[in-house]
Amino acid sequence: MINEIETSADPLHAGPVAAQVEGGAAAHDQPAPHGKQCLNCGEPLAGAYCSACGQSGHVHRSLLHLVEELLHGVLHFDAKGWRTVPLLVAFPGRLTRRYIDGQRTRFVSPLALFLFMTFLMFFVASLGDVSNVNGTPADNQAAHASLSAAIQSSKEDAAKAEAALLEARKTGKGVAAAEARLKAARNDEQITELALLSADKLLPAGKDANTGSTAASQGLSRVSIDTGIPFLDRALRHALQNPELTFYKLKSSTYKLSFMLIPISLPFLWLMFIARRDIGMYDHAVFSLYSLSFMALWFIVVLLCAFAALGDAIAPLFCIPPLHMFLQLRDTYRLGIWSALWRTVALLFVAGAVFLLFLALIFAVTVH
Repeated sequence: MINEIETSADPLHAGPVAAQVEGGAAAHDQPAPHGKQCLNCGEPLAGAYCSACGQSGHVHRSLLHLVEELLHGVLHFDAKGWRTVPLLVAFPGRLTRRYIDGQRTRFVSPLALFLFMTFLMFFVASLGDVSNVNGTPADNQAAHASLSAAIQSSKEDAAKAEAALLEARKTGKGVAAAEARLKAARNDEQITELALLSADKLLPAGKDANTGSTAASQGLSRVSIDTGIPFLDRALRHALQNPELTFYKLKSSTYKLSFMLIPISLPFLWLMFIARRDIGMYDHAVFSLYSLSFMALWFIVVLLCAFAALGDAIAPLFCIPPLHMFLQLRDTYRLGIWSALWRTVALLFVAGAVFLLFLALIFAVTVH
């Protein structure tokens, strides 16, 4: 897939097999007969290749040549991929700096790598089976019981708040505060009920899966939504009427709009280096693309650990993103240790803000 996006050749590093493939293809590229025209652009041919568009004068029409092109494409990707990915993981700042400084042919371009990693991440995520990561039936029953207890507690809090409001109205003191507490208590009760219904849908807890799913869907559609924003309430009620369709649309929108992470990130990076006149938006774009490519790769590893039930291995993985950010910032922008450290902390907050804005965009597109 990467080779389809990035078509620049790297014959010096494609390996011996690629050289054989190219040599085999070159054996057919003999000088074209005088007076012959290029089949691509119609220009007269004076040699083996067209001087206008570069296409070979000899056009292959054999199944073997298709195999040759496939092998060359795979080897061309491998040569560039095996140079790019290790640097992306271990020395991300060096990779970013070298690409910005002009070493383009040796490495997979940041945009191509981002698109490929995004595709691979969603492909791996689609392979996950909810039943593989939900836990045992006993765990599901325990979660159900915990949520049921939370609902009972929230109902008791709402009843106390309602009684306090009645008392405040009798005395005429603290009515506004009592009304606010009652509204908050009822919102907590609705949220807890929604969590329980969602859990019943995903974790049937010993019930028939289809029966539990149907009952949960009906319960979700009956949940009272009152955020104080009319259009948001309508959108949420519509989403809860068909949660399966909503979840599918969320996944689809996330994949389609993943590229929006780049323009959302760039203004924040620009503000972090506003005093640096030697850094342009192109530098920030390359930094963002390579950084997001690594985060997609990191998320793939987390997903695989979850699918393999390696829960103990997941927690240490969360130390990797900050370290990767620090290394990439330091070498890309040629920063000192302390300068890279405070920018790493800032970048963590930026990543959170970007993620929230991206979620808001996805939500707006999905429930509009």
